[in-house]
Amino acid sequence: MPEVRSNGRGVWNARLILVCLSGLSVSLPMAWVSLAKVLVLVVGLGYLCFAYVRGQRDAALGTLWTPRVLAVIGVAFASSLLWTGADLPSALNTLLKHIKVVEIALLAVLVRSVAEARLGVAAYALGQGFLLLSSWLLFAGVPVPWQAGSAVGYEVFSTYLDQSLMFATSAGVFWYLRGEGLWPKWAGITLAVLALVNTLLLLEGRSGYVVALTTIALAIMWAMPRRLRVPALVITPVVLLLGLTLGSAKVYERVTKIYRESQNFAATQQVAAGDSSGWRLNAWLRSVQALQEKPLQGHGVGNWAPVVKRIQGGNADTIFGLGNHSNPHQEYLLWAVELGMGGALLLLALFIGMARDALRFPLPIQQALLGVVAATAVACLFNSALYDDLMGDFFCVSLGLLMALGMRSMVLPAAHKEAA
Repeated sequence: MPEVRSNGRGVWNARLILVCLSGLSVSLPMAWVSLAKVLVLVVGLGYLCFAYVRGQRDAALGTLWTPRVLAVIGVAFASSLLWTGADLPSALNTLLKHIKVVEIALLAVLVRSVAEARLGVAAYALGQGFLLLSSWLLFAGVPVPWQAGSAVGYEVFSTYLDQSLMFATSAGVFWYLRGEGLWPKWAGITLAVLALVNTLLLLEGRSGYVVALTTIALAIMWAMPRRLRVPALVITPVVLLLGLTLGSAKVYERVTKIYRESQNFAATQQVAAGDSSGWRLNAWLRSVQALQEKPLQGHGVGNWAPVVKRIQGGNADTIFGLGNHSNPHQEYLLWAVELGMGGALLLLALFIGMARDALRFPLPIQQALLGVVAATAVACLFNSALYDDLMGDFFCVSLGLLMALGMRSMVLPAAHKEAA
């Protein structure tokens, strides 16, 4: 398949450096993440427009469903500016946070070959390995000079929530691609185990626990004969959670805390200070009430906080904070409140589209991408996992790089090769 060629070796190098920077950035402080994201959006869109003007099209990209779904998502959120009740600055800020999902497709646009995709994934793995080893050094009592001043415990640059979700997700990438020559097989196995143990026993993110159990369950499922895969997928997380709860005092305390907080909210309908489970349940309840007001078109981009605060009443600022920058810590409800039920369906369509595309890729890449799609979908149940800064950037870059690797590795039908 002929490739869309860059104008000169310097442009090629700059594009590849940007892809590698993007993969590496999600393991670095937020400033690096923001820089890489802006560059990918600007350069990627410019590169795509340049190719379109020259009449060049990417045959491989054109066969995938994911870019089409992402285009619809972008149009839907932008169109909701016409009816949103949020002030324009808040609406535009929220729009930009949602629009970063197009980075998934733009990374695939910027990557032009299997070799480039492998370099991007290797940069991503290098950054995650650095972050993981830094966390283990902190556990061993070895100070790391690069630890952020705001970080506590075994976190390096961010919070335990972000870091636990990163490690639980990247463990699957290390594991599934261990035999692909991207890194030594022993390194993939070792890093996968270290990432999962770090998530389950060192960090405190309960969302991280769920994603880690998802990663382990999928790995065991694919290792089983086909007839045993569904039972393995169902039984594995239950057995693991039971074992961790009985065997680890920290896991037991975190699991029982969820139960206590949930019971307290159910009984009192009040959110106690430091009650994260009660806060979520309250935010989800208010989100459902907001969705009931406008189930079809939604309240518009950036309007979740104003609407939910109106429904909450007099203590809204105490619960959700000042300003309009809060979110429900549940991606499906966030999209539903802003775009109506169609918004939640669009998010599901994105996950289904990526899963459908993954089935066309070589098996290890297919499993790695499906693992990250599953981790993202599960994380979105308990967090605004694509909307939030850093967490959302991590998932978008992970999905984009694996999509690029799979897309450049798949065999196109003859008709598409001729069209290219």
